[in-house]
Amino acid sequence: MIDKQWASASEAVADIPDGASLAVGGFGLSGNPIALIEALLAQGTTDLSVVSNNCGVDDWGLGVLLNAQRIRKMTSSYVGENKEFERQFLSGELELELTPQGTLAEKLRAGGSGIAGFYTQTGVGTQVAEGGLPRRYNSDGSIAVASPVKDVRTFDVNGTPKEFVLEEAITTDFALVHAMAGDRHGNLVFNKAARNFNPLAAMAGRVCIAQVEQLVEPGEIDPDRVHLPGVFVHRMVEVGTDIEKRIERRTVTKSEGA
Repeated sequence: MIDKQWASASEAVADIPDGASLAVGGFGLSGNPIALIEALLAQGTTDLSVVSNNCGVDDWGLGVLLNAQRIRKMTSSYVGENKEFERQFLSGELELELTPQGTLAEKLRAGGSGIAGFYTQTGVGTQVAEGGLPRRYNSDGSIAVASPVKDVRTFDVNGTPKEFVLEEAITTDFALVHAMAGDRHGNLVFNKAARNFNPLAAMAGRVCIAQVEQLVEPGEIDPDRVHLPGVFVHRMVEVGTDIEKRIERRTVTKSEGA
């Protein structure tokens, strides 16, 4: 019987070393693997290279690692909700590889599928393809590291020649993800927006660690409901259904007459 359950988040992340690369799930604050992130923070792991759609906010999600200056490099598509992120990037403390959102998703999926790279129209005619995007600044505001020029090729699309830019796949040492439910074999089910990047991050990590709200026995999840098969998941930690979940921007509808 394959049983991928681990006793605690701290035990599950204990062998993640300084300098490791991580693919981390989450879309905004939805589906952040906060128990695993906090365990990593507590054990003091540093010099991390992290691939994630965004970096949480100042006091939540990956933001807690960023505030402790444990992250050396971020590969992200959106960084607009974190003031500390902005400060570290503009001061030269943090390297950033800014990547279009759909491209980032496909780079993770391709990495998990054994595909080395792919051509896409996204970014053609911009600095994404032509290079020169700042990745790291010097303390005086000058550019220390810039993005490279990428290969651009022309393909025939329905009789029309169109340019495409080569994007390389992403694989990482570890992946940290959050799922609504999972069985002991590692099959996972995600809830709504949490499904956007968690499955892709899980695929890209050579060792995938999943925190799940509810852990069930094999066979209890309908195979048609499985969003990510257990072949991609190596360790699981049950965190319970009452785990704290933050809302990035709370909006409410005014009642009539208010």
